[in-house]
Amino acid sequence: MSRDEARAIRDVELEKDRARYGLLAVVISNLAIAGVAVFGVWRLDGDKSVIVGVLTAAFTAVSSMTTAYLGIKAVSNTARSIALGDGGLRQQPPAPTAPPGQRTG
Repeated sequence: MSRDEARAIRDVELEKDRARYGLLAVVISNLAIAGVAVFGVWRLDGDKSVIVGVLTAAFTAVSSMTTAYLGIKAVSNTARSIALGDGGLRQQPPAPTAPPGQRTG
């Protein structure tokens, strides 16, 4: 195995670890936010206007954190593929041409 192949394998494994642990951090944070929201609703004893505020804030925090993670991950993947030469405009192969006198499909 050459150095370049070994480095590529290491880079792929590192990227998998980053994605795995980043997603784990987001999931744990979302569970913590949900736990605090449930505890807050439980302690409010039925004050509906405050419960709506707590749940709205919790939903906003969870959706913002998840969206930020997915957005950053998408931009990171795109930048990495462009840097490695995998991204950008890919040329389509030319359409097959029929010999003179024949029609195409």
